[in-house]
Amino acid sequence: MRDGAFILDVLRQLAAGIPLTLELASCSLLLGALLGLAIAFAALSARRAPRVLAWFYVEVIRSTPLLVLMFLIYYGLGQYAGLRDSVLWPLLRQPYWCALLALTINTSSYTGEIIRGGLLSVPQGALEAGRACGMSRPLLYRRIILPLAIRQALPAYGNEVMSMIKGTSLGSLVTLMEVTGIASAIVSETYRPMAVFIAAGILYFGINFILTRGIMLLEYRLNANLRPPSAGAR
Repeated sequence: MRDGAFILDVLRQLAAGIPLTLELASCSLLLGALLGLAIAFAALSARRAPRVLAWFYVEVIRSTPLLVLMFLIYYGLGQYAGLRDSVLWPLLRQPYWCALLALTINTSSYTGEIIRGGLLSVPQGALEAGRACGMSRPLLYRRIILPLAIRQALPAYGNEVMSMIKGTSLGSLVTLMEVTGIASAIVSETYRPMAVFIAAGILYFGINFILTRGIMLLEYRLNANLRPPSAGAR
């Protein structure tokens, strides 16, 4: 009974870290999506140089653990005097921006591959139909390619969203007080790691549960043609 009351009290304290967790995840996902879109277009380019650069970037970043990437940015960049004297240093010396940069770079490589796969899944017949209607290339992307690619990529991107929510927990290792950072501080005060991290796990589960249901709802709305016919329609 005492453990239950303690966990509830810890949940209340951990809730203070939810805004920072969501902010890190949402900002990194947004920036990573923009960078990933550029990577996907480079990977599908007719020119060899952009394809090679996109392939190299994706392979290197996906092969590097997020923790290693975060430590390289947070602890490694400050070793370069030229960077310390640059206009970027006021940002890069702060743990928040270092964590955001690491999360953005990490998710951009996976998002780029997800978008590339979505673009490749667009049926050739749909492209030919758009060209037959006289659509320009920008209009073809806006009306046919991107909507179809997003529908195909959404399930995989949902997994990436959950990975980023969990990845924000590494921000605690560079002194950020998000959910895991607050949990670590509580553990150092109470010496009750089991109950504290059970509470943190409950909180992460709740966040990801809500997000996955939201993504499933969005997927359901975007794929109206794949829904089973209702009884009224039959």
